[in-house]
Amino acid sequence: MTAGRVAVAAAALLALAGCGSPSGTEAVTLNVSAASSLTEAFTRIADEFEADHPGISVALNFAGSSALAEQVNAGAPVDVLATASSETMTTVSDAGNAVDPRPFATNVLTIVVPSGNPAGVSGLADLSGSDVRTAICAPEVPCGAATAALLAATGESVDAVTLDPDVKSVLARVVADEVDAGIVYVTDARATVDKVDEVPIPEAGTAPTDYLVTRVIDSGSPDLADDFIALVTGPTGQQVLRDAGFGPS
Repeated sequence: MTAGRVAVAAAALLALAGCGSPSGTEAVTLNVSAASSLTEAFTRIADEFEADHPGISVALNFAGSSALAEQVNAGAPVDVLATASSETMTTVSDAGNAVDPRPFATNVLTIVVPSGNPAGVSGLADLSGSDVRTAICAPEVPCGAATAALLAATGESVDAVTLDPDVKSVLARVVADEVDAGIVYVTDARATVDKVDEVPIPEAGTAPTDYLVTRVIDSGSPDLADDFIALVTGPTGQQVLRDAGFGPS
């Protein structure tokens, strides 16, 4: 990862507007906020972007899509926003802050368990009882909404012990062995294949997640923002996303 890149929270984003380079020459930073499930893929895409744009630094901010949308609508200096649901992007568009949102990827859910699957989880049906400690996303974020849709489609239920603010938080609980299972995206399972085991959900395709990307209307670098979006939606970015396990839009 490029040394100058950091994942920033909303307060840090506000500070970026006045930052300059150590030599006194104004640094050019492109602020990209993206859903947590895009962490690995967008980090690679940002590396590609910086390689193609010498002197430009990409600051990546990963969080739940609803939190990112709130940041944009509150005026945080974001250039590019990528969300994990069309509904969340709609809140930004309705506020007049999104420029021509474009779909660019899809994802589906899966179950992850600690290595070795000590609880013996074999599918969604095993998550309905209190014997299996399960973590899922909160319903107001895309991975939680997708989980609710999947459970409704399959007629299953989950007695979750925790409702987390984004998919990476669910994954972290499984990696730390705090829970017996978690429902995350297949891309998250692939990114941590050495730390968790996956229990596929055959019906996962009934509740896919759609990803959209947009330039924020008040972007301080609209041309660079458009270039970044073109990279995401073009052959290079799409290959990175496919390698990470995302499906086509």
